[in-house]
Amino acid sequence: MFILERGFDMENKTPMRMHKGAGYKLHDEVRKPTPALLRAAQIGVLCHDEPSLAAKENVDALLVVSYGAARKEARAAAVEPLMEAIAEANPETDIFEAYTSSVMRAKVKESAGLEILSAQEALGALLQAGYTRVAIASLHLFPGAEYVGLVELFNACKKKFKRLVLGAPLMYWMGQEEQRDDAADLTKALRESLPPLAEDEAALVMAHGTQHPSNSFYAALQTRFEMAGWDRAFIYTLAGWPRLEHITPVLKEKGIRRVRLVPLMLAVGAHASRDMAGDAPGSHRSRLLAEGFEVEVFQKGLGELPLVRELYVERVNEAWDKLQA
Repeated sequence: MFILERGFDMENKTPMRMHKGAGYKLHDEVRKPTPALLRAAQIGVLCHDEPSLAAKENVDALLVVSYGAARKEARAAAVEPLMEAIAEANPETDIFEAYTSSVMRAKVKESAGLEILSAQEALGALLQAGYTRVAIASLHLFPGAEYVGLVELFNACKKKFKRLVLGAPLMYWMGQEEQRDDAADLTKALRESLPPLAEDEAALVMAHGTQHPSNSFYAALQTRFEMAGWDRAFIYTLAGWPRLEHITPVLKEKGIRRVRLVPLMLAVGAHASRDMAGDAPGSHRSRLLAEGFEVEVFQKGLGELPLVRELYVERVNEAWDKLQA
């Protein structure tokens, strides 16, 4: 199990199934940077070593944090295989799971009886259990509001641990200054995970969207689709930009007759099964059918796709390796 229970006792814990950081360098002319400026300049994998705890014994844990998945079927199909893949890549490692979404935590408790802690609660439990060094690995899609919350938590808790690390989400770097291009890597993994498109067919990749400025990551991903020659694949969002009504005219201009709906989410939850693929008149599937398109649904979350799972594991390993460095 990867669930970290309240009141977790390190001495009597149940045995678990063992299934490059980067930063921005301030300009040399900045003589006395403020603490706020120093924090703002920290990018990539974050790491803090607390000098006052240097004499403490190394007791390490890996905390894997996602937005969350409430449905039992979604967890079984997408989240559990991903957690198993992470554990297989990190044998003999104490691995725990947390959700950033209070809504998902409440729903999974109601539906499955599982009490999954928030990231803050999990760090508190690990500290109480005697762990002195923790790597927090993010399963978020990009550094949006949920991930920014993890950065704030990292800064609030970093002095409590001998070493605290926060890894990067699935998409972070975009090839700038010799960094890897996460959007290009995700594009390749997605394209190779889907059946080939026919000449009159398009893939509509549905993301949640956000009011946070990080919504711009979708535009970067769309650009990578085009750079890779995947010119009949389009990103759209539920709550951000672009939305379905922005994409439909483009499909008609290109003579697209058939569309394949693909969720860009860790697991297939209510948004994918109801809002995207449901039978209600307002679902994306129903709206596209009403516009005269033939519609096929690809109902698999990112955690179900082996090639995407590999990218997630790479991000987790990056955080864990930084803890061990």
